[in-house]
Amino acid sequence: MVEKGKVYFIGAGPGDPDLLTVKAQRVLSQAQTVVYAGSLLRQEVLSLAPEGALLWDSHGRTLEEIVEVLAEGARKGQIVARLHSGDTAFYSALNEEAAALRSRGLPYEVIPGVSSASLGAARMGIELTAPEVAQTVIFTRLGGRTPGPRLEDLKEWARPEVTLVLFLSVHRAEEIQRALLEKLPPETPVVVAEKLGFPEERLLWGKLAELSQMVSEAGIRRTALIYVGQALEAASTPQKTRSRLYARS
Repeated sequence: MVEKGKVYFIGAGPGDPDLLTVKAQRVLSQAQTVVYAGSLLRQEVLSLAPEGALLWDSHGRTLEEIVEVLAEGARKGQIVARLHSGDTAFYSALNEEAAALRSRGLPYEVIPGVSSASLGAARMGIELTAPEVAQTVIFTRLGGRTPGPRLEDLKEWARPEVTLVLFLSVHRAEEIQRALLEKLPPETPVVVAEKLGFPEERLLWGKLAELSQMVSEAGIRRTALIYVGQALEAASTPQKTRSRLYARS
């Protein structure tokens, strides 16, 4: 049931409206206020909102401005949908918005979405884990405007049995390549996935030694993920090992 006077934080997925959860679609179809990041969302998603709903673009707004719109709608007894791209679980700015609502005594609910990392793996047709190859996946990003991991941290995580997925860092592809080559072989598979969930999405396949050249020649500067690891070979090579999950004994 969708409740009035409540804010719903929705993982809107990486762009494709068909990847919204059923619950997210149900909330959107009844929302009187919809707050969204216009730079990261396809307009088709907004078409699910009812006619007359307030559609408010949060791009370029401050946290205080965003929270005030959410709170005002909830106080009026409205169904409020706050759309975050990808999944709400990481890199969504959910925590500070939710904390502001709690401090005001306003109810909210979180509806997870499809992460761009998951969609990238789906487009490749692979798992990010592979038996006896990689059983650990690290989602990370390099520090920038928001402080975060350093290149030294990235080198620490770079191991043959790990799949790395880097968000919000493609503009530093040359630095990433140089750092990872200190720990990984140059032939380590990499994939750069640009604008996942949008009509112009594309996947670039290559080796770690080619990463910066791939990105530069393709003219990619933002809105892309970098995948690194042996598990990526599953899309192009016969399966060398198998999971014990379906083994006879």
